Amino acid sequence: MIKTLLIANRGEIACRIMRSARQLGIHTVAVYSDADRGARHVREADHAVAIGPAPASESYLNPQALLDACRASGADALHPGYGFLAENAGFARACAEAGICFVGPPPEAMELMGAKHAALAHMLKHAIPVLPGYHGRQQDDESLNAAALDIGYPLMIKPSAGGGGKWMQVVNDAQQLAPALATARRIAMGAFGDGQLILERYLRQPRHIEVQILADCHGHCLHLFERDCSLQRRHQKIIEEAPAPDLDEAVRDRLGQCAVAVAKAVAYEGAGTVEFLYDSSGDEFYFMEMNTRLQVEHPVTEMVLGLDLVAEQLRIAAGESLAINPEQLRLAGHAIEARIYAEDPHRNFLPAAGAIEWFDIPDTDQLRIDSGVSAGDRVGIDYDPMLAKLIVHGADRVSAQEQLKRALDETAIGPLATNLEFLRALAADRNWLAEPLDTGYIDHTMAQLIHDPLPLDRALILAGVWILGNRDRCADSAWDLLQGFRLNLETAQSLRFSADGTVQEIRIGTGSGAWTAQLPEAQYRVNRIRIQPPRIECRLDGEACEATIHRHGDDLHILSRGQVRILEHLPLAAPAGDDQTSAEGSLYAPMPGKIIRLRAAAGDAVSPGQELLVLEAMKMEHTLAAPAAAKVVSVHCTEGELVEEGSLLLNLQAAD
Repeated sequence: MIKTLLIANRGEIACRIMRSARQLGIHTVAVYSDADRGARHVREADHAVAIGPAPASESYLNPQALLDACRASGADALHPGYGFLAENAGFARACAEAGICFVGPPPEAMELMGAKHAALAHMLKHAIPVLPGYHGRQQDDESLNAAALDIGYPLMIKPSAGGGGKWMQVVNDAQQLAPALATARRIAMGAFGDGQLILERYLRQPRHIEVQILADCHGHCLHLFERDCSLQRRHQKIIEEAPAPDLDEAVRDRLGQCAVAVAKAVAYEGAGTVEFLYDSSGDEFYFMEMNTRLQVEHPVTEMVLGLDLVAEQLRIAAGESLAINPEQLRLAGHAIEARIYAEDPHRNFLPAAGAIEWFDIPDTDQLRIDSGVSAGDRVGIDYDPMLAKLIVHGADRVSAQEQLKRALDETAIGPLATNLEFLRALAADRNWLAEPLDTGYIDHTMAQLIHDPLPLDRALILAGVWILGNRDRCADSAWDLLQGFRLNLETAQSLRFSADGTVQEIRIGTGSGAWTAQLPEAQYRVNRIRIQPPRIECRLDGEACEATIHRHGDDLHILSRGQVRILEHLPLAAPAGDDQTSAEGSLYAPMPGKIIRLRAAAGDAVSPGQELLVLEAMKMEHTLAAPAAAKVVSVHCTEGELVEEGSLLLNLQAAD
């Protein structure tokens, strides 16, 4: 068995791997960049080694730094996790040459399946069904244009190297092809160092179903059933389930056997995932790709089978035979995973960065949380913005969804923006239980999933009562409200808040065993108040009401039954000359990032929608365009510059 394992990754997957390694008695070694010096995976490891500056290319993507860390720590094995170098055949070979056991498949299998054009050609030779497309070596625009005409529109452009839905582009007609090819090449080169592309027919309403496989070095290979990953946003998985719902047993068996055939066709070893697009209208499925690593969503398979896939990986890497009897594998219940990201749904899901001051997760037997952060950590702009994975298990799909909804409603992370509000809306949406799933479901229903915030009147009352009665005991009577208490008189206090750019005032009073909350349009009765920060419980006009409230400076983040509202607590009199308005016509950075392309200069006349600059943040490009016809008055950034959120980038003057 492996004695010392170096985890060549960070965040939640590094912490996840350490958990299984410790249970097997394996000593763990973390690596960290300058940006991750105090990160959770560093704190939890038995030993940690610094590997370089914050940019991934100089640290987590630096093979030599990782090999040096193995030698320095005495590690005899290396687990790559996912992302970074997890599917890099050259790195796997370098590990072998250095005498380090690489926890993953043979480099030859990784190399073949990592190049999509070669993988698809190989699958065709082995009678594996694939989508019609172009996987050839001729990559000039003329060749790709001709191939697109043969395939027909709409079609999908993908980088040949690497994986991940964020790199895919849908092209609906010939006019969109040329600019889409240019963007796809640039992104592919930046992400994978390989600009080769493939084109595939685009199915309008497919399901994304993947099969988990395990194979050892003794010729044994088995599948561990399937996961449904159809709930995606812009081809990025958001919710994953196991098993796939509404799947005929005959189709389930065919998928599993096909996945095993794929693995055997490349002499695979270790844990891997074979991904398919499934057209439920004809019960047909098509091989999409094979991920030669552990998947982000692997916990749902573990939950329904009672297995530890990381432990199986480590045993296989140590040369052991598979000890799992496929005849004894039984699906138990249903599991659902939700990915929690640092991103803002109300700003088109822009990545967010900042400190995590609270990280509250409910503690239940039916819930598992895989996270690489905790309260007190800081999220930067250098890496993927995923914070955690919340996994629930139920007797069936309906009960699992109820578990998911309850868990998300009780989860609070902040003050940085997260997609929790969006996930709560999705978990409460019963349509995806009743309707046939497809990969476009979320994009088609996005307007219904971005919910209104917590009603303002309720938020103001909860905030006011929480501020005045914030103590670890019952606040049901005037005796517990010490501010301004006078004998025989009702106590009352006014509070001011800023909400959505407007100032709101509320007057809280107590008397006759209850509190009152006076707003301009109505008065409310509040009683049975219990406050134990950050929780508050009360009855509001006879209705039970509860919330979690966190303070960040003057801001109160209020979460109640899945709805959120942020209020700024203001002094009763605004300071003289206080002006919070921003300069009209200014363009600010929507997030921290790097200016990778600047297309505007002082004096330029720009038209609506014209690209002004491109900001790179968290491995993605974000285009900032002119909101209207205007003249560029001044430019306050340069290409290559790192900017903070809110930095002034351009001044624009509306055209006459």
